[in-house]
Amino acid sequence: MEERFSNQPEFVVKALKYDGSEHRNWRARLAAQEGELIVLDAAFAAEVQHDLLGQIAAGTISTEYYWLNRWYNIFRFSEPNGGLLNYYCNVSLPPRLTDQTLSYVDLDIDILVQPNFSYQVLDTADFEANIERYGYTREVQSGVERATNELVELIEAQSFPFNV
Repeated sequence: MEERFSNQPEFVVKALKYDGSEHRNWRARLAAQEGELIVLDAAFAAEVQHDLLGQIAAGTISTEYYWLNRWYNIFRFSEPNGGLLNYYCNVSLPPRLTDQTLSYVDLDIDILVQPNFSYQVLDTADFEANIERYGYTREVQSGVERATNELVELIEAQSFPFNV
């Protein structure tokens, strides 16, 4: 974690699978909380090789937007100097906030957004496979469709947080 985040409360963020198993976790600092919106800041301490994003350099900043009443979250990845790298959107169940932990259930569908606002919807095959594997309910399937459509609308309109 970079020094600039040191005075903010720290959270552990947990991305979970539908069965409750932990997929990954990391530490982040509270940047802002306004109504249903929670904004966290994190920085990559070490280089990471990501399947879709490629090499994420140490020092890359992740500004993470979570709404307690929305079925997605949005990550803004930027260089240490603040230059935008891309946005990464996760369709998920609304997050749960307990003590200093923010957890969410990842529902497979992701959207990668480039700085020019071109975007790519990812992992639809994983979602289809996991309908069977995890037994996603009709409510979950409908929620994923609504969340994906809402994200696309936000991206195309370059609405918050895509205008930050």
